Amino acid sequence: MNKNRSMFMYGIMILFLLVIPFVYDSRTLLILLTQVFIFAIFAMSYDLLLGYIGIVSFGHAMFFGIGAYTIGIFMKRFEPTMSYLFIALLVTILLTAIISFFIGLLTLRLKSHFYAMLTLAFSGLFLVLAEKWRTMTYGNDGFTFRVPDFLKDRTEFYLICLVLMVLVFLVLRRFIHSPLGRVILAIRENEQRTESLGYNVLHYKIIASVVSGVIAGTSGMLYSISLRFVNTSVFSMDITLDALLMTIIGGVGTLVGAIIGSGLIEFAHHWLTEMAKTHWIFERWIIFFGIIYILAVMFFPQGIVGTLKRLRWRKDKK
Repeated sequence: MNKNRSMFMYGIMILFLLVIPFVYDSRTLLILLTQVFIFAIFAMSYDLLLGYIGIVSFGHAMFFGIGAYTIGIFMKRFEPTMSYLFIALLVTILLTAIISFFIGLLTLRLKSHFYAMLTLAFSGLFLVLAEKWRTMTYGNDGFTFRVPDFLKDRTEFYLICLVLMVLVFLVLRRFIHSPLGRVILAIRENEQRTESLGYNVLHYKIIASVVSGVIAGTSGMLYSISLRFVNTSVFSMDITLDALLMTIIGGVGTLVGAIIGSGLIEFAHHWLTEMAKTHWIFERWIIFFGIIYILAVMFFPQGIVGTLKRLRWRKDKK
């Protein structure tokens, strides 16, 4: 019953988001919601690591940046056509899969903090590469590029990002509830016991790591397309921290929490920066942003979705 109710609510929200561009003519809101969808995809990829395997990554922006630069370079060097867009997608999938597989193979047999440190090191390596390889990346200045015609319309791109966010949610949800996903959850709960049952723990961890990296790369592509510009900031630690905050605030291990967290973070960032234009006290908006985060953790220690689920469980128990 609860499952059917949840699916009904999800359907209502998706329908509401689908009709927004046609009933409310606001370019700012459209761009803001598009960013929410893109970062929701990124946050869900991070939640797969943090919430379902129990692995912390400090360099998840590496995969995000690979996707952003891949689409940018292809659209800059070649014609902005569907063919090259598809090739850029394939290259992104290939690169993120290989790198996440390589990192996982090196570190996931050890404690999870080794994975965190190596992802941070690799992310720093890609940041330096993007800064120094100016003939390809134009360094810190970055570069603009053209996109295929169907991506130029903000409404169409909004709908594409919305559909992709829903697809990623459904795919990850199916992945988690599959037999493979059940083993991953068992590894998170008790790795030694799962291994004693005959499962190759490293094998399952690497699969989840590869899936997470590929989805993060896809979100980086969408982010770069939305701006039609890319620079070294896509490899910054701030991108990873945003995903971490979105996941924690929304609810670790919930997927839908990553979407809610993305919406809260993006809207809070937008409102605070807008308020900075009207009053000097909000010029230090990052302080208020930190206060919002502290309050969210205090009142929702398990994230918004996690706390609501706990309250509903207590109510049903009574």
